[in-house]
Amino acid sequence: MGSELEKQSFVKLLVSDGERAARFYEALGFERVQAEPPFIHLRWGERADVYLVATPAASALQGRRGLGVLVGFRAGPEGLEAVVARALKLGLEVDGPTLQPWHTREILLTDPDGYRLNFIEPA
Repeated sequence: MGSELEKQSFVKLLVSDGERAARFYEALGFERVQAEPPFIHLRWGERADVYLVATPAASALQGRRGLGVLVGFRAGPEGLEAVVARALKLGLEVDGPTLQPWHTREILLTDPDGYRLNFIEPA
């Protein structure tokens, strides 16, 4: 049986500027766990890990990063409104909250590298 960390979900995002991306995610409420360039490890509550991978190859993906993919996170105990407030403070455009037919409220926002982030809470 593995450790709790082995059971968590994670996503790796190729980014053009690791520190810029990390500051963005931290402002949304992610916690920096570790930084060993070119990797920066962030955590969203106890729910999911994000690995930012700074690489020159990210520039070649301009306009195609995450095309057709939403990176989803449960809003957590602070709720969707807390995420919306942080996003608006960053000057982000927030799509939603939208009540979905599958009984969730969701928002969409875009990070500095063009990845679409989907924050969700039960309706």
